[in-house]
Amino acid sequence: MSRDTTFTPKSLSASEYVRELFESSDNVAVLVRNRGTGKTVQRIAKAETIAGPEFQEWLAVHNTSGSDVFVGMNPIKDGGYSRTKDNLKEIRHVYLDLDKHGDQSLEAIRNSPSVPAPNFVLDTSPGKHQVVWRVSGFSQDEAESLLRNLANQFGGDSAATDSTRVLRLPGFANRKLSETFIVQVHHESQAVHTPRDFVIPDDSPEAPKHMGEDYGRRRPMPSAHKSQSEQDWAYAKRALARGDDPEVVIKRIADYRSEDKADPDYYARHTVHKAQAELQRVQTTFLPSDSDLVDAKETSREK
Repeated sequence: MSRDTTFTPKSLSASEYVRELFESSDNVAVLVRNRGTGKTVQRIAKAETIAGPEFQEWLAVHNTSGSDVFVGMNPIKDGGYSRTKDNLKEIRHVYLDLDKHGDQSLEAIRNSPSVPAPNFVLDTSPGKHQVVWRVSGFSQDEAESLLRNLANQFGGDSAATDSTRVLRLPGFANRKLSETFIVQVHHESQAVHTPRDFVIPDDSPEAPKHMGEDYGRRRPMPSAHKSQSEQDWAYAKRALARGDDPEVVIKRIADYRSEDKADPDYYARHTVHKAQAELQRVQTTFLPSDSDLVDAKETSREK
């Protein structure tokens, strides 16, 4: 597979990154989420507006006040006011979130004959990266299938496999960390890639990653791929059934979905409460009645 050997890699500011990702007239989603309050604000604006000094100053104020800063990786249709699949204009990028063994996974990508060299590599925290390829000719279904297979092949975050995903915007601090870490981006290629540039099998076993689970085990997925919400629901029921504290389960889910849910705390609490109700219903259904207990005692005496 050919590599872009004519391009000199360089670091980019947030404004430069936005201008490289999008056309100036593209509608782009930017999201800021405050770690302390849980408040999330999303803005959809032209790429040139987002790259401008006033918008960048607005983002800097939020970041200084404790908010993480993210940008949607695919442009929004004219007239679209939310970051949904129906509102996506086209697939412009595919990506990977390397949050486990990030350095090793990034090295595997760089040396792999199955994928082109990344266009952008973001250092999001020590040893963790986000990898972005500029693409064309992908439908949403094709892109999301590739995203899942890339995550499986290179150990990426399986939650970051939807076409409406937001990734971190460079130049701003990662507020997940106790010590200040400024996200950096490295521009490594100008190439635009098509589906045939990615030679990734889609029948290899996928390793579903979830909070509190063993990330090292590789387990085959069922034939019908579960959505992330279904995996959250299944995890909540497993954790509650084995006796985990519901508040701990809520925190795990909220932390895990913090980058793709507008209100991750509400989502996590709602998921856990539904799981509790379901477990209670199942337990009630299978509890023996008083008459069953009497019959069991009589049978025991007869024996």
